[in-house]
Amino acid sequence: MSKNNHNFPVLGNKTESIIEKFEFSNNSSPKAVISGKPYTIFNSNDYLGLRFHPELIAAEHQGSKTFGTGPGAVRFISGSLQVHRDLEQAIARFHGREDAMIFSSAFSANFSTIPALSDSKTLTISDKLNHRSIIDGIRAASLPSENRQIYRHLDYDHLSEILTQNAGKFTRCLIISDGVFSMLGEIVNLKRLRQICDEFNSLYPDGVLLYIDDAHGVGVIGNTGRGTEEYCQAQADVLCGTLGKAFGCDGGYITASKTIISFLRESAAGYIYSNNLSPGTASAALTSINLVASQKGQTILKKLHSNMRFLGVKHAIKPVIMGSPKKTLELKQKLFDQGILVTAINYPVVPQDADEIRLQLSASQSQTEIKTLLSLLDDSHS
Repeated sequence: MSKNNHNFPVLGNKTESIIEKFEFSNNSSPKAVISGKPYTIFNSNDYLGLRFHPELIAAEHQGSKTFGTGPGAVRFISGSLQVHRDLEQAIARFHGREDAMIFSSAFSANFSTIPALSDSKTLTISDKLNHRSIIDGIRAASLPSENRQIYRHLDYDHLSEILTQNAGKFTRCLIISDGVFSMLGEIVNLKRLRQICDEFNSLYPDGVLLYIDDAHGVGVIGNTGRGTEEYCQAQADVLCGTLGKAFGCDGGYITASKTIISFLRESAAGYIYSNNLSPGTASAALTSINLVASQKGQTILKKLHSNMRFLGVKHAIKPVIMGSPKKTLELKQKLFDQGILVTAINYPVVPQDADEIRLQLSASQSQTEIKTLLSLLDDSHS
């Protein structure tokens, strides 16, 4: 093999902390053990603390015992198992939809679904700060530049301007946004987006579809954890979600009308040509969705909401903006030295000079642990 052309640039410090195991105590959240030392976790997407829940672990074991460790094939060959369909139906019920379909990840769901819903007569309009999976999904559609528009972050007047300027040029419009923007914990004004879609719908012959990726919203916000739709009291036409954050498992999903889901089963490449979730994971996810919808799950959700109120945030994500890679990494190391695990978010994940420490709350954390974190942050800024 040639030794030439292997000089790839390093864009930032993405050193990973390898977790050796977890320690559990009745008086605190699970601790990540790194190099033999326990750390309090403030950088996990496990918002409800469900990945260690005994009911999910038991369901995963039973699912593997019943169906094996893998699906054995893609869905249309022999990889559709009863547990997969049960999970899709549970997702649809949870979100008040007609149907749903599961993917290996939420990234795959966006990357597969957005191109399937886009053609040469479709105008896609995306929020400037949308997740990378949305950006790549739009790119994968291979549309001309005039079919791809970006509106200023949360600037709904700018979105309306783009829709007005392009009326008559396209038959369909696909407006795409995160429900919760993962770097800042900002919540989209979904009701306003819904109003805009309905206002301009008649100007596009095949309509204006609203597509929301609510990976960080579902299981976190809304009185019962139904995410941005419940929080804003408005509904998207197509909703992307994840099983790998608040639900404590793995995988992604799309939920929508039966017509849209039936179309996507025949056109979404990541669904057709990629293996499905393992039966164990699907079984755990099914148990998780039913748990969150139950009174027991609602009690867990209330604990998360209590922690959010304690920190004074509307979402479980709290960014600490540092502005430079050096300051961000220094703060990360200071907290690490004190037994707190956080992540430094640097360019290109965030724009240059917008480096941050992203704090993430969980229902498993105690308010004593949150107080300790806040005290250490105050000391670092004094």
